[in-house]
Amino acid sequence: MPPPDERLAELREARAQFMTMVAEVRPDLHRYCARMTGSVVDGEDVVQDTLARAYFLLPELLDMPALRPWLFRVAHHRALDFLRRYDRRMSESLEPGSPLPDDRLTRADDALAHRAAVAAALGRFVELPAVPRSCVILKDVLGHSLDEIATLLELGLPAVKAALHRGRERLREGARDAGDSGPAPASSPTLARYIALFNARDWDAVRAMLSDEVRLDVVTRAQRRGRGEVGQYVSNYAGAHDWYLRSAWLDGREVIAVFPTPRDPAPAYFIDVTLRGDRVLFIRDYRYVPYIAVDAPLRLAPAAGA
Repeated sequence: MPPPDERLAELREARAQFMTMVAEVRPDLHRYCARMTGSVVDGEDVVQDTLARAYFLLPELLDMPALRPWLFRVAHHRALDFLRRYDRRMSESLEPGSPLPDDRLTRADDALAHRAAVAAALGRFVELPAVPRSCVILKDVLGHSLDEIATLLELGLPAVKAALHRGRERLREGARDAGDSGPAPASSPTLARYIALFNARDWDAVRAMLSDEVRLDVVTRAQRRGRGEVGQYVSNYAGAHDWYLRSAWLDGREVIAVFPTPRDPAPAYFIDVTLRGDRVLFIRDYRYVPYIAVDAPLRLAPAAGA
C-alpha cells in the first residue's frame, strides 16, 4: 500500500481529472438544477451533490456511460431528493387530463416555448409539479429531444408529451400573472462598509470585520475557518485585479455582486456573506463557478448617496 501522503496525492489527482472531465457539462447541469429548485444557490448545492454522487458511483459501473445523459440522470434524482427533503410539491398524475396537442402544434410551438422558458424567472419553475418542470427545462431551456427526455426520466413518450404540454401551459399562466418587483432596497450599513473597505483595499480594516469564528467556502476550491485562515483569503484578493464589489439582492437576501471592473454592465459572479452584528460570520464565494451568475436574478442596491 502506498504511503499516506502518496495515496492522498493520488486521490487529489483522480478528483482533478474527474472535475476536468465534467467541466463542460457543469454549466448546463446548473441551469437544470437551478430551475428545478428555484434558486441558483440551491441549484449549485445540488450540482455539487450530483458530482459527489457521480464520483462515488463511477468506479462501480461496468462500462463508461455516455457522460452527459448519465450526469443529468444523477442530477435529476438528486434534485428530487432535495425537493423531498424540503417538503416541496413533487408531482401530479401523468395520466392525460386534457387532450394532448398533436405533433405539428408541438413542433410549431417549440421556438416560442424556448423563448418563454429561457426568459422565465427561476421562481416560476417551482410552481410546476416536478415532472412537467423537468420536461420543460430539458426541452425548452436545454434543447433535449423528447426521446432523450423519455429515457432520462424513464417515462413513455406520451407521458413526456403530456407533461411538457401541461408544464408549458402553467409556465405561460405564471408569466401572465408575474408583476414588477420594484426597486431593490438599500444595502445594510454593515455590508456597505465591508464592500467599501474591500474596494478601497483597506485589508486590515476588512480583516478586522471578520469574527473570530468566521467560516469560508470558496466553492469547489477551499474551505477555511477562523480569522487567521480566512484572512489569507482576503490577502488573495489583494493580489487580483479583476473585481469590483457592489451590494445586491438575490432571492430577498443581501449578497455582493462582483464585476470585473466598475465599468462592466453585468457581474461575473457573486459572494454570499452572513453577518452577525457588525462582524462577518460566513463567506461563500462563487468566483470559480461563474456560470452561477448567468441565471441569478441579482438586483443591485442603490449606490450610496443615491
